[in-house]
Amino acid sequence: MSDLPRKAVTRTVKLAALPLGLAGRATWGLGKRIGGKSAEIVARELQQRTAEQLFRTLGELKGGAMKFGQALSVFESALPEEVAGPYRAALTKLQEAAPPLPAATVHQVLTDRLGADWRDLFEEFEDTPAAAASIGQVHRAVWHDGRRVAVKVQYPGAGEALLSDLKQLGRFAGLLGPLIPGMEIKPLIRELRERVAEELDYELEAEAQRTHADAFADDPDVVVPDVVHHGDQVLVTEWMEGTPLSEVIADGTQEDRDRAGQLLAGFLFSGPARTGLLHADPHPGNFRLVKAADGRTRLGVLDFGTVDRLPGGWPRPIGRSLRMTLDGDAEGVYGHLRAEGFVRDSVALDPDAVLDYLKPIIEPAEAEQFTFTRPWLRGQAARIADPRSPAHQLGRQINLPPSYLLIHRVTLSTIGVLCQLGATVRLRDELDTWLPGFANAT
Repeated sequence: MSDLPRKAVTRTVKLAALPLGLAGRATWGLGKRIGGKSAEIVARELQQRTAEQLFRTLGELKGGAMKFGQALSVFESALPEEVAGPYRAALTKLQEAAPPLPAATVHQVLTDRLGADWRDLFEEFEDTPAAAASIGQVHRAVWHDGRRVAVKVQYPGAGEALLSDLKQLGRFAGLLGPLIPGMEIKPLIRELRERVAEELDYELEAEAQRTHADAFADDPDVVVPDVVHHGDQVLVTEWMEGTPLSEVIADGTQEDRDRAGQLLAGFLFSGPARTGLLHADPHPGNFRLVKAADGRTRLGVLDFGTVDRLPGGWPRPIGRSLRMTLDGDAEGVYGHLRAEGFVRDSVALDPDAVLDYLKPIIEPAEAEQFTFTRPWLRGQAARIADPRSPAHQLGRQINLPPSYLLIHRVTLSTIGVLCQLGATVRLRDELDTWLPGFANAT
């Protein structure tokens, strides 16, 4: 691949081929069944072929297509196990890797954004990227003062590609919906589109990363690389070694899994209180387990291109609703949800039914410690996705206010990562400490 495909027609053709491919594979599967292959074997082969086409296409296109794939990747745990297997490897690839841009293109971006003498800023610069993501790729380098740094270079035409992809993906969101049971694909795509401008602005990202680096400086559990330099479409930060969470998920020890899960939960809930910002892209490629000099394992956090601004920390209504639910206060939680806009004025629900709907979801907050597993998440997804279940019928009548959209997605994504880790986490400790209104619902 010579460059990021920028022409809308090129990207549209590639994305439009996805639903056509689904239809073609269905015909292929029918042929195999007629030929005598068992339904189970054919279904598994169909899933494998679907995964390969879908995520190869998303990865090659980068832009909004890959961003959508990364957003889906954290929900892999919700897939039925017989389906999850073929998808898991393809989904994980999108968390950290994509076909790189050629060196000549990278050099041109650096010349355009840092000046013709950009090489004078570096003692060393590696042309082969260390990582490639949805709108940019990262190169190892040594800054002119000797610091090892990561140089994030935005793909030319990334903004146009993001908008084009997400518009096209929205057109056949219904076909992609079955990938993740119980998840609404259209709102996810709509919300990703709304975040495009912020993610393309490396000045905003640099500001968010500096804020986190300052807030977590010398923190015993979390490390955030500081910003060294930034410009339009180029961001230079301190380099951070560590084991990607995707590797911990694949073959980490249970001790590492539990440690990663506890650190991730701690960062998620403490971040808004300490910075006024919520890191809003919690897929495994953005986190590392980092060994400190004293032997302690810390959570390394990357990529602050997408954040939610929560100047007062986590909204108190979340903590109050959660506490009321744990206390079994059906009337209280129902009244609170109505007041906050989760239940519209035109809708009347049974408070006890609402409590029954919420109780299984908040199980991790009820126990002193909770083991997040794929089967648990699959059970939750199936309960909400089954059109025959009371939970599904009630869930369709609950409204999600716009101000909670990103919070909701981040929380679900984090739970997905915890289930991929299979981590045992003392979640209630984090809620008691950092969630306003939880320890005391008044």
